[in-house]
Amino acid sequence: MTHEALADAEPKMQRAVEAMERDFSGIRTGRASTALVERISVDYYGTPTPLNQIAGIATPDPHLIVIQPWDRSVLGAIEKAITKSDIGLTPNVDGTVVRLNVPPLTEERRREMVKQVRRRAEEARVEVRNLRRDAADQLKRARRDGDLSEDEERRELDGLQRLTDRYVERVDSRGERKEAEVMEV
Repeated sequence: MTHEALADAEPKMQRAVEAMERDFSGIRTGRASTALVERISVDYYGTPTPLNQIAGIATPDPHLIVIQPWDRSVLGAIEKAITKSDIGLTPNVDGTVVRLNVPPLTEERRREMVKQVRRRAEEARVEVRNLRRDAADQLKRARRDGDLSEDEERRELDGLQRLTDRYVERVDSRGERKEAEVMEV
């Protein structure tokens, strides 16, 4: 039971950090990135489909994203989905591809993005701490049930705290790295 609580908590904490990083990839940094548009949902023959499943997405230069659908009839739906999304880019359709010009971010917009990064990092920290709390509750329950001695419980709680500190540090370092990337001109 003891190591089970810790063994269950670590992969969940890892997934929390990975989910945060996936969310970070969708935050604009002033450079064109396919991650900005990959998860935009397009109405493809009545079915909401991620853009990366119906088109090739490329970044030929740092300020341009080119989307080339495999089926030209879906160009209008792609344009509509990008316009409705919250990425703040205007699509240019030229008959076979959709071009998205990624303008340099203003200082004000960069600060808004940094706030988004900090908010998402805080959500990940809270998630890691909640996982710590759940594992600690399991350990305390095991102590009450007589499966653990007091010394074993204390040792496991200390190990759980070290694990939590390690994952919170990862969240902080990745958040700081993303903030620096967003603020880079």
